[in-house]
Amino acid sequence: MKTFTLRKEDVTHRWFVVDAAGQPLGRLASRVAQILRGKHKPTFTPHLNGGDCVVIVNAAKVKLTGRKLEQKRYFRHTGYMGHERFAALKDVIVKHPERVIERAVWGMLPKTTLSRQHVKQMLKVYGGPTHPHQAQQPAPLSWAAAR
Repeated sequence: MKTFTLRKEDVTHRWFVVDAAGQPLGRLASRVAQILRGKHKPTFTPHLNGGDCVVIVNAAKVKLTGRKLEQKRYFRHTGYMGHERFAALKDVIVKHPERVIERAVWGMLPKTTLSRQHVKQMLKVYGGPTHPHQAQQPAPLSWAAAR
């Protein structure tokens, strides 16, 4: 019996739309990361981009449990010694709600060039209820069907 390996020519990317309103951030991010990588497909190949594109709407209405809204901080470094910058989650979710979900999904993916491609090209996040990807005919994603 031969091992099946997906070829680049055989890859088909579907489009899904996910409503983030009222969904916990971590659970949403882990499910979206699986779909971006293509782990929900029986033809999963680790070295090939075989996942599907995901459009997330209502990013500003994502649910956070516990006291994460007050306590969670995002870290970045400017490159200079001692120049650490912290941004509180409550400030980021007001100014740029899409960045909160993008960072959560990025944390669930392996840190490779393929994963950067997943996040930059295949994940589209919007703070409001509308998105400009109607031409791709995204199907609403039900989590039971994704398994």
